[in-house]
Order: sequence, then structure tokens, then C-alpha cells
Amino acid sequence: MNIPASLKYTKDHEWVSLEGDIATVGITDFAQKELGDIVYVEVETLDQTLEKDEVFGTVEAVKTVSDLFLPVAGEIIEFNDSLETKPETVNSDPYGNGWMVKVKVSDLSQYESLLTSDDYKKLIGA
Repeated sequence: MNIPASLKYTKDHEWVSLEGDIATVGITDFAQKELGDIVYVEVETLDQTLEKDEVFGTVEAVKTVSDLFLPVAGEIIEFNDSLETKPETVNSDPYGNGWMVKVKVSDLSQYESLLTSDDYKKLIGA
């Protein structure tokens, strides 16, 4: 199971990387394995400002649809458009080309309060 130490995580299985005040968000390797083959990623919150833990989109797998929860409050400034035609990228490269959104973070302290890779490993029993 791939859980990069350089990222932060949520109990809802999202990962976050931060550059300045821009956070990149996706779902973890664990989450994509649990979901199975991802067939659709929907984000209708582009250019909206959301609070921490608000739903910013959904990910649809063959057997289920799961909400995506924003790990930090801010404005959704970019959606990974390549997922519209290749949603399976989330399965094959969840921490790279399978990222979902970029967020202009409004409260950087929320990033600091996210789970470390060790905390996340404990959460999922890895």
C-alpha cells in the first residue's frame, strides 16, 4: 500500500499536498482499491468557495458512488480535466496524474491539523 510521507491525509481517505496556499487533493491508494474500478469523477464545485469537510464532488466506481470531502476550506480553482475522459487514472496513479482538484486554501492551519502518513496508516490498519 502506497502512503507517501510527504502528504497529509483525512479520515475520509483524501490526500493533500500543499505548495504555498494551493492544495492539491485526491483520494488515497487505499480508497481507490476499496472502490474498485473508477468509471467517473464529478466535480461541479469549480470556482466555488467551500468549508472544510463539505462535499466537493463524487467518484463513481462500478459498484458504488462516494462523496468527496474537501480537507481544507477554500476556493476550488482547478479540476483535473483529464479525469473526464480517463477516470481510471485515479486507480493507476492516485498520487500523481489521478489528482482531482486544486484549492486556494483560506486557512492554512487546517492543513497542519490533517493526518500524517503514520496517523493514516494506523487509521487503515496498514
